[in-house]
Amino acid sequence: MISILGSGVAGLCAATALMDAGGEVEVICPDTAPAPASRLAGGMLAPFCEGESAPDLIVTRGQVAIDWWAAHVEVIRHGTLVVAPPRDAQELNRFARATRAHRWVTPNALEPDLEDRFARGLYFESEAHLDPHAALTALKHRLLAQAVVFRDGAPQGRIVDCRGMSATETLPDLRGVRGEMLEVYTPEVTLSRPVRLLHPRFPCYIVPRGNGRFMIGATMVESSRSGPITARAAMELLSAAYSLHPAFAEAEIIMTGADLRPSFPDNIPALRRNGTGFHINGMYRHGFLMAPVLGMDLAGLLTQENADAH
Repeated sequence: MISILGSGVAGLCAATALMDAGGEVEVICPDTAPAPASRLAGGMLAPFCEGESAPDLIVTRGQVAIDWWAAHVEVIRHGTLVVAPPRDAQELNRFARATRAHRWVTPNALEPDLEDRFARGLYFESEAHLDPHAALTALKHRLLAQAVVFRDGAPQGRIVDCRGMSATETLPDLRGVRGEMLEVYTPEVTLSRPVRLLHPRFPCYIVPRGNGRFMIGATMVESSRSGPITARAAMELLSAAYSLHPAFAEAEIIMTGADLRPSFPDNIPALRRNGTGFHINGMYRHGFLMAPVLGMDLAGLLTQENADAH
């Protein structure tokens, strides 16, 4: 029996990967546990875009996540569009030099609602996105259908700790990186893929959620402060959305959110041994890209251990 601690993206992906490998799993998640930070994620499966600031390990291994998610939940494979206001054209050139697997496009050829606001953009055709809440709910329902028990109480098996910031007592190098987001509603804008808007101070992304809903995120603040979204973050995110399309000025704000992303010093998610157990943690901004990969790594390690024992 493997006891997964936590039911965020890391815990659910680990449990799913272990079940896919024929394991026996339970998920321990107390009713009083804080909601996982992954519920506020953008849900972008964009390994090549992440290459702007992330090491090649994230780009290379993150590509595996797209097919993994598509095998388990609904994934939209429409790529990612990256644009910049004319005054920030050099940001677009810099982004192109820092990344790969893209081509130059005229943005309104992909997204007609952008009209002629942007002369050029970068299109990462092989990328994808999903709705985080729907995806995590689908993984949980799939596990429940496989008779995986979700409960409170003491673990009964070998522990895999996926508790994010709640694991700081056993992971002293874990820190919080604050992220903030908005969700808005406007029927005046139609986008079929995530659009990243580059800006020297507050780059942001806008992710379509369907039915006129859009997620706008997300700040990256080196702070351990939790609590609601700040006025500064809300203004900057809304300003960025307005520069993408003026109709966002009249959008209804239907949700705001802020939470701490668990992060290691190198900002690379990791699978670590802890005696006879394991940690999967430090998701930083790469949770939906790296959680499936680390879950499969864990399943491979345990499968090999079982083979060696026999």
